Amino acid sequence: MRGLLSFFTVFPARAATLEETARSVHLLPLVGLVAGLPGAALALSGYLLPAGVAAALALGAVLLAAGLHHADGLLDVGDALMVRGSPARRREVLKDLRVGAGALAAAFLVYAPAVAALASLVERSPISAALALLAGEAAARSAMLCLLSFGEAAERTSSAAPFTAALKDRRRRHAGLALALALPALVAIPSGAPAPILALLWLPAAGLSLAVARRAFGGIGGDVCGASGELARTLVLVGLSAGGA
Repeated sequence: MRGLLSFFTVFPARAATLEETARSVHLLPLVGLVAGLPGAALALSGYLLPAGVAAALALGAVLLAAGLHHADGLLDVGDALMVRGSPARRREVLKDLRVGAGALAAAFLVYAPAVAALASLVERSPISAALALLAGEAAARSAMLCLLSFGEAAERTSSAAPFTAALKDRRRRHAGLALALALPALVAIPSGAPAPILALLWLPAAGLSLAVARRAFGGIGGDVCGASGELARTLVLVGLSAGGA
């Protein structure tokens, strides 16, 4: 678990090799709860601050807790999907450090609804917003775990390759997927029905991301996994907001 925190967050933890970290990848949804704590705390500032301000600070906190790595993946995927060409050509664009129109569009389409939904939740109840954000963070990592479980790395040198290899172990994969299905729903239970069901909206995000990854990039990579998590969080927050959580 400490290796996962070291690799997937900015929190101080014992460094581990990629292979060592991969052996505990089935616990990835739990990382979402840890990364979500600063955001949940800031969501509670909605008792003192305007709902929109509290929501923006809360979302910013969870992005920073992940070191902006998944946000960077979303930007890279947005740019790569704008490219016409082979999967190999799109994978080249994923590694390009420049930010184009596709990246900006992806950021707006994913983060603007997330902030709006979270602001609505904060206005309704800062406590419910904090729980929704924790559920969203667990859901984000659940989507990533799903891609790593069912996807194949597009390149052998991809950072996703050790994780996909580790999840070929059936016991590890089954344990991880069970946790991914249960954790977001359990976190959402205090918000009442139908919050636990809405917390599973990460599933269509994972399915869509996996289909796009196979078609556009010939497989998954770190950027695609990160982007799937960002999309999953947004779907869960929007769902919980619309569902009256």
